[in-house]
Amino acid sequence: MKLFLREQWPLVGVVLLQMAAVTVVFYLEGYRNWKVALYAYLLGFFFLAVYLVYRYASHRRFYEVLSSKQVRIEESIQTLESAPLQAALGELLHTQYRHYQKQILEDERKWQNQITFMNQWVHQMKTPLSVLELLLQDSDEPRDVSMSEETDRIRKGLEMVLYMARLETFEQDFQVETLSLRELVNDVILENKRLFIRSFVYPEIQIDESLRVESDGKWLRFILQQLIANAINYSAGTKQKVTVSATTDDRSVILEVIDQGAGIPASDLSRVFQPFFTGENGRRFKESTGMGLYIVKLVLDKMNHDIKLQSKVGEGTTVRITFPYAARVGGL
Repeated sequence: MKLFLREQWPLVGVVLLQMAAVTVVFYLEGYRNWKVALYAYLLGFFFLAVYLVYRYASHRRFYEVLSSKQVRIEESIQTLESAPLQAALGELLHTQYRHYQKQILEDERKWQNQITFMNQWVHQMKTPLSVLELLLQDSDEPRDVSMSEETDRIRKGLEMVLYMARLETFEQDFQVETLSLRELVNDVILENKRLFIRSFVYPEIQIDESLRVESDGKWLRFILQQLIANAINYSAGTKQKVTVSATTDDRSVILEVIDQGAGIPASDLSRVFQPFFTGENGRRFKESTGMGLYIVKLVLDKMNHDIKLQSKVGEGTTVRITFPYAARVGGL
């Protein structure tokens, strides 16, 4: 109604101005019968009111659609009346809708092709990488050891790309299962054995063997890989421990990855989960991409797991993941 009144005010103003002009013309010509003039005014207002009522009744749905903030474009096209103005607008909206639908489908097709190509490329790169790792695994030559370190970095980079691509289809890829937390952590630590050794950092696991969590094993392994790798890199050369521990309460399991490394400045703590943010440590540790913690936070949010990070410069960092349900073998 408000939109209708705002649109019709100029028409009402023009009608009033027209009546006033006609009255002035008759007055200048010597016509002085005010009763007839008043009757003409009332008659004019009556026809104007009838027109406005008809206009609003025939265009009511049109104005409601224009005033609505929540209506979908499909609904707006379907609910417009058949009056010329509404029909023309409906046809325009329908044409634009078809155009944007086509554009969206085309963009989705291109994006899917890009994701498919990226996945295939990563898998193709893994084959020669595995061959290189086999050739280098039994060699103690300094050059070969250095090459093994570089192949480790390449493999982790490829895995990062692969998991980034999988984020687009996370709901289809997600599968909840009961996991032994200690076994999962132990596997990730074994995968990073060479990184621990060359960084002079030592792993420590403080997790009850009977502890179980409900989560996706593949994604949780990736998350632990990121957190443990970060803890090692920021503790490199300190000869300290990276501790992975877990505790329980009545409603949750709390997993902590604790290092005694460089720590994170207080000014950077609020931004560590933002994409591509490396902060002050990114200038000191050149391997930092700023994507690891971002993906970790994104995945944990999708899995309904909470993550918090505490850190102090020079004392280390604690990353805490909370799983909403806890279970022990035998129901203890």
